[in-house]
Amino acid sequence: MARLTGDRTQNPDHLTIGPLDLAARVDEALGVQAVAFGLGAEEVAVRRHIVLRHLDCPGARALGATTPSGRLAGFVYGMPNNRGHWWSTVVESYLRAQGNEGWLDGSFVITELHVHPTYQGRGAGRGLITALTETCGLDRSVLSAIDTDSPARRLYRSLGYTDLARQVLFPSAPRPYAVMGAPLPLPRS
Repeated sequence: MARLTGDRTQNPDHLTIGPLDLAARVDEALGVQAVAFGLGAEEVAVRRHIVLRHLDCPGARALGATTPSGRLAGFVYGMPNNRGHWWSTVVESYLRAQGNEGWLDGSFVITELHVHPTYQGRGAGRGLITALTETCGLDRSVLSAIDTDSPARRLYRSLGYTDLARQVLFPSAPRPYAVMGAPLPLPRS
């Protein structure tokens, strides 16, 4: 377990980053995601099954940012990419069109990263993603984010992620996404 760095101004709630039993706390994690991402109950129910299925994948790992009382303020999870997984099959043609298909091999996928709005902007997202990727044993990381200028995309860029493909359309997603990639390790600050 690691306490987020920075003074009390940066981490006024003394959040701690450490291993997360995501299967046991899936409903709490999805509650954070629902608030952070604006999801309704039906979408949360669908995502619950997806998260639990992902946790069975080889190399899947999760970390949480918790308050001193144990409340989950944020979480991240991911796994080594597998070209047979749904996400990879959707983004492959977009990456190929940009000459970036090779990023699907030997990369760690950040599947979800969400921080409750109350705790955003204090380093929790940065701490979660860097801690998760630093021991994954791979040389690069990929992720997808809504293709708009947002705090999330600014965070990813500050960590070295660059756009590999834009305007990626996922079935049933109302907005296009960008696929981003970065060499590992990610910078801590």
